[in-house]
Amino acid sequence: MKYTDHYVLGMDCGTTNIKAVIVDETGKIIAEASRPSTIILDASGNQEQDPNDWWRIAVEIFHSLGVQVGTDVLGRIRGISISSHTVTMLPVDRQGQAIRNAITYQDRRSVGELQYILEKVGRDRFVEIVGGQPSAAFLPSKILWYKNNEPENFVKTAWFLQANSYINYRLTGEMVTDLDQASRSQCFDMNQMCWSEEIGNVIGVDLSGCLPRVCPVDEIIGRVTDGAARETGLKSGTLVIAGCSDAMASVYAMGLSKLGEVGESSGTSSLVFAGSTCKSSMTVPVVTRPCSIKGIPWIFDAPITTTGAAIQWYIHTFAENEKRDCEKSERDIYELLNQQALNVRPGSNGVMFFPYLLGERAPLWDDYVRAMFIGLDASTEKTDLVRAVFEGTAYALRHVVETLRQSGATCDVLKVCGGGSKSRVWSMIKASMLHCPVEVLSDNSGNVPMGDAILVGNKLGIFKDLEETAKNILHVKETIEPIREWERIYDAMFPYYVKIGQNVLKDSHEMRKQLLTL
Repeated sequence: MKYTDHYVLGMDCGTTNIKAVIVDETGKIIAEASRPSTIILDASGNQEQDPNDWWRIAVEIFHSLGVQVGTDVLGRIRGISISSHTVTMLPVDRQGQAIRNAITYQDRRSVGELQYILEKVGRDRFVEIVGGQPSAAFLPSKILWYKNNEPENFVKTAWFLQANSYINYRLTGEMVTDLDQASRSQCFDMNQMCWSEEIGNVIGVDLSGCLPRVCPVDEIIGRVTDGAARETGLKSGTLVIAGCSDAMASVYAMGLSKLGEVGESSGTSSLVFAGSTCKSSMTVPVVTRPCSIKGIPWIFDAPITTTGAAIQWYIHTFAENEKRDCEKSERDIYELLNQQALNVRPGSNGVMFFPYLLGERAPLWDDYVRAMFIGLDASTEKTDLVRAVFEGTAYALRHVVETLRQSGATCDVLKVCGGGSKSRVWSMIKASMLHCPVEVLSDNSGNVPMGDAILVGNKLGIFKDLEETAKNILHVKETIEPIREWERIYDAMFPYYVKIGQNVLKDSHEMRKQLLTL
């Protein structure tokens, strides 16, 4: 192995996998490792994870990386950054020992406690404080549930941690949380930029006393202790920064480095990010996060629930025969769908698809809105439906981007990574829908541990210029320009997507209420 002087380590503690990379000063990944993590499900569907497993798996991964690169490289690792899923509630005692399993963001057992909080605070006031739509996924209702249902554990609790802050504690002995995770917890006052006293009073908990000190994502919080070094094989004294959520690490992994760049991590769902010089209004249905990238003080975060999942649903529902034929001929079903969509004129011959198969997050933020096709007639063919699904998810993306623009962001270019970026037809539709070029990023773009490595490398001056880093490491495979005729059609149809979508939202709620009475 040819050695360089500087290496960084990025790790992401995901819900289903924990992954890590070691990156050299040129941006090359020289070692990587991954291990599955376990979700503990009970009969009621409650979802938890064992934090001891997080640490055990992290230790295994550190050792695996060490075996791959050797002790000389481990000794040249200048810094470590760890991200994780969000939001999770892990109670620990004064010694940092976990008191119970962590309750993950997917867990919805605290819906009743959330309603209590909203009744006391008021929904509009709650949104004004935390800068996001209320959900049982977040910490306030989980902490209240824990206090009400496990009082014997609650009295032992000194701190509530996220997964990355727990691993950081095991590495350094420092009890802190990063600003990004704090801002996503819904315990954080986004106006005062501190733990919310008002929400704490409602749930009867001193949040500033039981949630750790908040620090910037790139703050050096400590060094690997002698004890952690013996367990992990890392060099004692290696710097550790605070880290962030997996979503914020994705921003770095997509190479967003200046205003006007919008990123889409396109997979089963899509994460959409755009930088801004100011926070959005609390009444606007996007979430504002503090950002440590120079020139981008704030990042707008707008997730779309069903993008790639809508295409998977189409295959499962309408194209099982085509899928089997493709498997027999060793052809990719997605290649077939792309070709079918390309052969249908823009506008899908009057068919429009609303991709609310699992409700919708941004910009509707509603669990009950439902999907539909509209515009079917006797001449409609299956290929029209294929194109409509591609276009419907792109309309959803435009709906989000228009909301981001209203909030103060600009969209000069869309950077796309993830599985969805492999569809050239989809990118052509998105470019035409948004009136901007789509840059299809390299395969290592969107790799969350790579984003962690770039974050700590930037902090330590190894990757000094994020724009240059993006060009050199996260390079653009192809730039796809809008198609003028497609733009004209999508501009004419998009207002109907918004208007009909609002009616779908209203009618879905009325239908649900009616069903509950039957």
